[in-house]
Amino acid sequence: MKKMVPWLITILLAITLIVLAAFLLMNQMTRPEAGTEVSASVAEVGSPPRLPAEELVKVTATMDQIKTNLSDPNYVVVINFAFQLDKESSKASFDQIKDFKVKSIIIKTLADTKPEELTGSVGKDNLSSKLLNLINQSLPEGRVVQIDINDFIMTTI
Repeated sequence: MKKMVPWLITILLAITLIVLAAFLLMNQMTRPEAGTEVSASVAEVGSPPRLPAEELVKVTATMDQIKTNLSDPNYVVVINFAFQLDKESSKASFDQIKDFKVKSIIIKTLADTKPEELTGSVGKDNLSSKLLNLINQSLPEGRVVQIDINDFIMTTI
């Protein structure tokens, strides 16, 4: 019996390590990839309908000169947006809340964003799709169809 105790301990330890390794691998494989949720939201939104220039002006609202720090306090961003809405009545309600509701959503989102996340067109597309989802959740009427970044300056302090 005394000769079997070390063998039993070794076998139990090996089984425990195998189960632990399997558990860690399962967690690693079931975790979504880094850009999956942003890609899914972009696919869900789709592309906006093509409108004539006159109608496009009627359903587009702009926000100019939003200045805020990023998550790295050494970086400041100055950004202008154009929001295309689904109909004119949506634009009217959007214009009423854009200075206090939409602007705060943009500032909070940028405050949680690292400077590296905004480099390149992919970074700006990810920011636009994230803002699109957050703003659509808070709109009282209609929805934002597309967000364009008209001007973008990121600099260190």
